[in-house]
Amino acid sequence: MSGREQGGRDGNAPEAGATGALLAQARRLAGRRWRGLVWLTGEAEACRREALALWHRGAGHQGPGATGGWSAPLWVAAAPPKGLAASAWLPPAKARTRLGGEQDLVVIDAVSADDGFDPEAFGALSGTLTAGGLLVLMTPSDWGRRPDADYARLADHPWRAEALTARYLARLARLLASDARVIRWTAGQAPRMADLPEAPDEPSPAAGDDACLTRDQAEAVARLTRLRRRRPLVLTADRGRGKTAALGIACARLLAEGASAGSSEVEILVTAPRPAAVAGLFERLAALCPEGRRHGQAFEAPGGEVRFLAPDELARLAERGEVGGPGRWLLVDEAAAIPAPLLGRWLEAFPRIAFATTVHGYEGSGRGFALRFRERLERQAPDYRECHLAAPIRWAPGDPLEALTARLLLLDAEPDADTSGAGAPGVARLDRAALAHDEPRLRTLFGLLVQAHYRTTPADLRRLLDGPGVSLTTLSAGPALEGVAVCGDEGGFSVELAERVARGERRPRGHLLAQSLAAHAGERAALTARLRRVLRIAVPADRRRRGGGRRLLDDALARARDEGIDLLGASFGAAPGLLAFWRAAGFRAVRLGLTREAATGEHALMVVCPASADGEALAERLAARFQRQLPGLLAFELADLEPAVVLALLAEGEAPALDAADRRDLADVAFGHREPALARPAIQALVRRGARAGVEEGDHGHAEALEILAAWAFQGREASWLATRLGVTGRKGVQARLREAVARLHEGDGGLSPAETGR
Repeated sequence: MSGREQGGRDGNAPEAGATGALLAQARRLAGRRWRGLVWLTGEAEACRREALALWHRGAGHQGPGATGGWSAPLWVAAAPPKGLAASAWLPPAKARTRLGGEQDLVVIDAVSADDGFDPEAFGALSGTLTAGGLLVLMTPSDWGRRPDADYARLADHPWRAEALTARYLARLARLLASDARVIRWTAGQAPRMADLPEAPDEPSPAAGDDACLTRDQAEAVARLTRLRRRRPLVLTADRGRGKTAALGIACARLLAEGASAGSSEVEILVTAPRPAAVAGLFERLAALCPEGRRHGQAFEAPGGEVRFLAPDELARLAERGEVGGPGRWLLVDEAAAIPAPLLGRWLEAFPRIAFATTVHGYEGSGRGFALRFRERLERQAPDYRECHLAAPIRWAPGDPLEALTARLLLLDAEPDADTSGAGAPGVARLDRAALAHDEPRLRTLFGLLVQAHYRTTPADLRRLLDGPGVSLTTLSAGPALEGVAVCGDEGGFSVELAERVARGERRPRGHLLAQSLAAHAGERAALTARLRRVLRIAVPADRRRRGGGRRLLDDALARARDEGIDLLGASFGAAPGLLAFWRAAGFRAVRLGLTREAATGEHALMVVCPASADGEALAERLAARFQRQLPGLLAFELADLEPAVVLALLAEGEAPALDAADRRDLADVAFGHREPALARPAIQALVRRGARAGVEEGDHGHAEALEILAAWAFQGREASWLATRLGVTGRKGVQARLREAVARLHEGDGGLSPAETGR
């Protein structure tokens, strides 16, 4: 019997009225360990009245868990309705603070004048709902015909939110209206119940472990406790699979082993983007180790200690060698939200390490992590292992809400499995209105962006469809999508506004590239000029290094020239490979952030390529200013920049000439006993020349010599850092390697050999 037949359309359920029917439906969902989505539409006041009736009726009613009503309800809105306890209310912007928590009723207000649909809040909170719970989404009856209040975040200057398109909301409304799994409720009427399929008859296989709830979780715990040196474990799962709890169970087992051994205590470090992400770990640990005690972010037991460290603190301690080494463990939860460079450094520091991450999470970033970080793992730890948790724990397989959330937000979007289309691929501009109605194409395109970028979120899908000034260009061979570029227009400010922005008196929404170049490079012309920023560029993993990305950039540059754009630019985390790609396409570095970005763990680099005569002059000024600033920044603010990135940036500057005195200084350092510091200007010039000339593929010795000299000559790296990097001990060992590096580069640059110097 379907849920519609059981609940009735006219409210004539055993418990009369809309709220009674919904509570009865919630109990049916609880019987199958499922959750439901209630779409409540109507006028704002009527929707709030109906939702509050359900809220209060559940509080005094035999609720979904049959324990006396809603135990953990949550109202999500810009402001709470009258009479609601402040502890039960949450503004959408704070949705992430509830990750790891549990709710049995979530009401999301997207109908009030000051409220709109926040994609990230919806995605984050849907995963906190427990079996038998209801997520009530309140929207206007004509939802999707106009932008809502949350579009204010999308309205870059000079746009107003009400002037934007609402393709994204219209798509959501179409999907909800056509999906039989949705409980549809018009305020003032009886709800129309969802069609619930029959629950699967096959019981879930026994876990085989009293502490675990599924066989998947038991397998993950077993692998975690058997971690071997230099064989990292990558633990992946969708939300609600008990991944974090598995980490906690493994910690309890390891502490127990330490206690029984009695010889040494186990030290386990845990990190995640925020402490709340590992709340479940400490809960399981406390339950399984009652003899232990928690102090703040540390748990002590007879067998050892489990301690949480924030990623930035862990990175600092690892850099100084104060954590890691033999006998130390590191468990990284939600690794997809942590910059890859940090993960790579921890991989070197900890012999036993596990990376756990959500693959299809509300941030939509796990798939990109799995693909991109795997490349690093294969280089640094080719013997790594993988384990995937598929069986859900917080709800049962077939859960309607999980499937609906994934469909609405495209959390499980994937690129084409086969990108080998027929014929040569062609470049074409994509119509966003048509894309919003082409669900298969939209899913494939968004899946490609998720795969290529760590931090693709549900909000990015809305910008893709409704962002002002956004354009999409695809590279396709027949139906196969082989690449996509997303661009956005910036600049075009009046002279008066540009001056106020440059002085810090105004900060209009959006225009990242234009405002940064004006504020940090002092170029007012970057605001008055017309700029176009490449927001995203993505090519399927199996089609990279075949020129697809370059074709998309060439097309973007040609369009920019035709449409009167002055500069085409981009901003990305500075990494040698990305720098090489953009430089080969004709882009020049014009600004580098002084601190590492939280999202990438790298310094944000801005590059530009001129598309007009005015743009050429502007680009030349920006690049020249940046090269003048670079040596001073490397010596101070950017002293911790990766040497490979330093070389890539120096390569864009002029290659200074070496006169006879410079060459004699270099020879004296390389083959004599001259103190390298006394020849620093000559060594800096030598490094610039080497960076400009480039390194032939496979010449690792030349590359290492350049990097170590760049770190010493431009960044003033300490002897201890140089010694660790070079694998030597003491100042003498460092000096010897510096001399060898100077000799190698000097000879390669046409310098004197030992015989020619008479030594």
